[in-house]
Amino acid sequence: MCGICGFTGTFENDGDVIRRMTELITHRGPDSDGFYRDDKINMGFRRLSIIDLQAGDQPVYNEDRTLVLNFNGEIYNYQELREELIEKGHTFYTKTDSEVLVHGFEEWGEKMLDRLRGMFGFAIYNKKDGSVFLVRDFFGIKPMHYMNVNGHFVYGSEIKSLLAFPGFEKKFNEHALDNYLSFQYVVPPETFYQGIQCLLPAHYLWYRNGEVSIHRYWEPRFHPDESMTEEEAVDKIEKVFENSVEAHKISDVEVGCFLSSGVDSSWVASYFSGQKAFTVGFGEDERYNETSWAEGVAKEKQLDHYKHLITADEFWNALSGVQYFMDQPLADPACIALYFVSRLASEQVKVVLSGEGADELFGGYRIYHMPDSNSKYQKIVPLFIRRAVGALMSHLPHFRGRDFLIRASKPLEEVFIGNASMYNQKEKKRLLKRPELATDPSRTCRPFYDRVKDYDDVTKMQYLDINLWMVGDILLKADRMSMANSLELRVPFLDKEVFRVAATVPRKLRVANGTTKYAMRKAAERHLPTATAEKPKLGFPVPIRVWLREEKYYNIVKKEFTSDAAAKYFNTGELVKILDRHYHQKEDTSRKIWTIYMFLVWYRTCFQQDYANGTPGPGKK
Repeated sequence: MCGICGFTGTFENDGDVIRRMTELITHRGPDSDGFYRDDKINMGFRRLSIIDLQAGDQPVYNEDRTLVLNFNGEIYNYQELREELIEKGHTFYTKTDSEVLVHGFEEWGEKMLDRLRGMFGFAIYNKKDGSVFLVRDFFGIKPMHYMNVNGHFVYGSEIKSLLAFPGFEKKFNEHALDNYLSFQYVVPPETFYQGIQCLLPAHYLWYRNGEVSIHRYWEPRFHPDESMTEEEAVDKIEKVFENSVEAHKISDVEVGCFLSSGVDSSWVASYFSGQKAFTVGFGEDERYNETSWAEGVAKEKQLDHYKHLITADEFWNALSGVQYFMDQPLADPACIALYFVSRLASEQVKVVLSGEGADELFGGYRIYHMPDSNSKYQKIVPLFIRRAVGALMSHLPHFRGRDFLIRASKPLEEVFIGNASMYNQKEKKRLLKRPELATDPSRTCRPFYDRVKDYDDVTKMQYLDINLWMVGDILLKADRMSMANSLELRVPFLDKEVFRVAATVPRKLRVANGTTKYAMRKAAERHLPTATAEKPKLGFPVPIRVWLREEKYYNIVKKEFTSDAAAKYFNTGELVKILDRHYHQKEDTSRKIWTIYMFLVWYRTCFQQDYANGTPGPGKK
């Protein structure tokens, strides 16, 4: 795993600039650096040595050194591709997976992407014509950002590299705040920095003759096989997942795994007998401490188990440093927990496997029950009455059943914006200093729903989550928090071959029999105790709801909510009202509070301060 950055063109002291940009992402690759410079481009690279430890430094070249590669990621089928390319006459000078890309691009061009199996973000520079080819992997596991500044095309794994480029004027993108408040993350390709874009998953970019063109090369479309039996589905899932885990374990260094109480990471861990597993939790309350469950799996599978209990002070003291590494605010509290489990693992190994992606591919979120629970009410109550009831409910204080009546009053496309839904348009208008910026979040989702009009509602929800929630939240925090600790995180569920199987599993074998990920759980049950395979999903539970009702943390947040930064963008009186309603136990508004608080912590850390000069992370000096 690595970090890359670069820019076209030259200017005085450009060598110092590319070195500074590269230094800012040293955490992504502390083992070595590498540079390529000529009169058209500067390219920088930081390496975390995983495969071909001796000869795998970058940049990497083709035979006549006309193609130059910077690569971040892993190609899991590189050995087969290497053999095929050798048969076609290509000569390799390393045994690393990265060299497959430069020869493969020389042989197949853009069509090479169809052959890859892995996670990646890479840049290929062609000396002959001065073009730059940027790519991001199928699901967006690895990041890629870019911008144009005074005729220079600039790219990098992380935004902090780009901010160090001279001539870039850091301006806050206030429009991004609107979507952030609804989704709890910045919806890609937008960022909070005017002029900086995120390359979307499964897209490639050409920079030629001063022009940028972007193309999509793959799309995660579902094609359910309604004739598939339960046994067939379970067999196929088990076989393809085992194959994926084995591919993801390929490494020249030790590989470990994350382990929670859930079925996803537990199934991954079941293939790690005798190896190391890592778990974190909070306190003694089992709702926030999965370590006892994880210990049971570790004992069953004979794992060398490491755990850490995160204290409240430890958690809160880490927030500013975590937001620095995130580059952009993320209101998912699990982000901080993921930082700590990554830190724990990095003390023992360089690579871990984790369970991200299983919920999106196989239908694992509890909210995927919503279409079934809504359908009975929608069949009985006419639409015009549902609409009227829903409108009335939206004006009433929160009570049990209120949210159901609002959701069931509208079609899925108007109520489901992804796995997290924080503020609606009406609430944002009350909060924002510029209420005209507030939009209906369903507008952002509409293009995705338009692409899957013929899908059933559960599959529509999965498709939307794969394209929005998983990219903006799940994979963002997985990459940034692991890389903050110089740890490579691999996700065997998010494998192209696994998706091919998942795409064919009928809806009745995803959300069925009162559970989620039904067929996947049955496959996992062949390797795990039944109680673990069938355990309801918890996510990564963090006790922010409890902490925000303690005076100490209430006051910390209130100080931020009444700060000058808060007053610049929000009506601070409204912020304090939301905080007080939770503190006085009138309503659980903890996630809404956390969404705004994380934005303000990020803004103070990464926007008000000189971000490009670096900021110490949690536990760093």
